[in-house]
Amino acid sequence: MKNRNIIVIGAGASGMLAAIMAACAGASVTILEQNDKVGKKLAATGNGRCNLTNRNMGILQFCTDTPEVVSGILEKFSQKDTMEFFESIGVRLTDREGYVYPRTGQAQTVINALEQALRKQKVKLKTKEKVIRMIPPGKNLLWQVITTGWRYEADAVIWAGGSCASGIAGADGSGYEIVKDLGIRVTKVLPALVPLKAKGNQSFGWAGTRTRGKVALYVDNRKILEEQGEIQLTENGISGIPVFQISRYASRALSEQKEVVVKVDFIPEMTEQQWMEYLDEHRNGVFSLSKEQLLQGIFPDRLLKVLFAQKDPVKAAKEFIIPIDKTGDMGQAQICTGGIPFAEVDPLTLESIRCPGLYFCGEILDVDGKCGGYNLQWAWSSGAVAGRSASLIDKRRY
Repeated sequence: MKNRNIIVIGAGASGMLAAIMAACAGASVTILEQNDKVGKKLAATGNGRCNLTNRNMGILQFCTDTPEVVSGILEKFSQKDTMEFFESIGVRLTDREGYVYPRTGQAQTVINALEQALRKQKVKLKTKEKVIRMIPPGKNLLWQVITTGWRYEADAVIWAGGSCASGIAGADGSGYEIVKDLGIRVTKVLPALVPLKAKGNQSFGWAGTRTRGKVALYVDNRKILEEQGEIQLTENGISGIPVFQISRYASRALSEQKEVVVKVDFIPEMTEQQWMEYLDEHRNGVFSLSKEQLLQGIFPDRLLKVLFAQKDPVKAAKEFIIPIDKTGDMGQAQICTGGIPFAEVDPLTLESIRCPGLYFCGEILDVDGKCGGYNLQWAWSSGAVAGRSASLIDKRRY
């Protein structure tokens, strides 16, 4: 019996992993990549350091309407499996408080190792091949994958074309339209892990400032969640990992025309009572420090100027209110929220229920994780499942 001929669309994280797993299972695999090289978005992850996965892996780190399906996929190729796989292809890993990186601190190390693994498994790589259409099997029982320059045939297709997030070339969202043409449902796609912008594009004058703090998201006056860490203050709003963690909820609420407000606590290590006691103690201490002197010793200069411009700088330091009316655009987003819902795929194999022989993995599926290696783990897990599933002639063996 001949091996399955599989086409993988996209040479990002999930696509390369899917191709390797399918080839390891005996399939003949071709990758179609629209850019001139593989892993362009992967090269930029973790500020170029590539946070591969996280030891604190679990469904609570992901946003999805079908947690049981996502959990199942993550279990089939786990965080442990990911680490063992990369060590097996020559990537030495290092653990930094649960955040797992290549020891070199360079994403290119990961890309190079994946390319070598592709070559070893005799995967054919075709770059500068942009897919514009897919035709399900007809009389010849093969999928037709049409690019701007050629027509390919395959027993199965794995769509790993990513999302429209990031400013990387090719992240144009065209893949959503291609799968929609096949009758596959796609939920509204919005930016996630993205900066937030103040209502009316208000300018604060604190751009370039980094400070530790806590951000709390309120939607229609109801607190949704809060995150703490280093905040980046931008000319028209806020950014940084804590902001990214709340941004997908802000993005959804804004799309539903709900009121979105972020309250920033610039001194979260103290309760409000402790903050007041601290100020009173130092005002009445040996040096009788003024309010201005006290705040100067706590906050960066640009933030200090903004606080002093408020009616009550002391209160503003604990609760700085920023009405939000937009997020950064797709070019500023690390990932998207939305995409192909899991009701459209087999929960065990990620095969389309409408188009047998078509599999999905990576960002095009409707699940998004927090910062910290979770989205890359989803790419590895879903890619492995799609690759293994597509390679099997008898699906009952899976």
